[in-house]
Amino acid sequence: MIVTAPPGHVEADAEPRGQNETINDYVVRLAHAKAAAVASSVAMKSPAKRDRIILACDTLGEIDQIALGKPRDKADAADMIRRLSGRLHRVITGVSLWIPTDQFRISPSSATERGSTDAANSYTVINAVAESLVSMEPVSSAALEAYLATKAWRGKAGSCGLQDGLLPLSLASGTADTVVGLPVLLVESLIADHCGN
Repeated sequence: MIVTAPPGHVEADAEPRGQNETINDYVVRLAHAKAAAVASSVAMKSPAKRDRIILACDTLGEIDQIALGKPRDKADAADMIRRLSGRLHRVITGVSLWIPTDQFRISPSSATERGSTDAANSYTVINAVAESLVSMEPVSSAALEAYLATKAWRGKAGSCGLQDGLLPLSLASGTADTVVGLPVLLVESLIADHCGN
């Protein structure tokens, strides 16, 4: 197994969400861009390793049809937490699985998948989305300030993490692994359905 992180600029360089683009399509596009960057890097640096599966994910929160990505700064984080306080919100993780074409197996696709070829037809690409619902208890001003001081909000979609235990968050439906950004059951299912032996 080879673990490669996409270049840090991939998210920063991504086009903002389009006016008619759904949040699900947007998060899949972000995951796809990360996978494309890894595929490009592998092709340039290690062409012999193009036989490896590439997996990329991206996660967003969503409330009131507003996508909550990573906060720009402390004030943005505070605004997100205030918006989530005392409410239920969606967490969406987009998955982009790139399977070397010689390992791809035809199988029935679910409604959440899209298959295509990419990187000079070296990979078959399967994109999918996993969703969970998370509830946040009301957060007082003092609790918000204490949380912001931890800086745990940095780099987290929606400015918070279920796994941290620092805010009163609970899983209402779906899976915790989707919330933390790697929907294991979905990925295992995609690999089982689409990879050869």
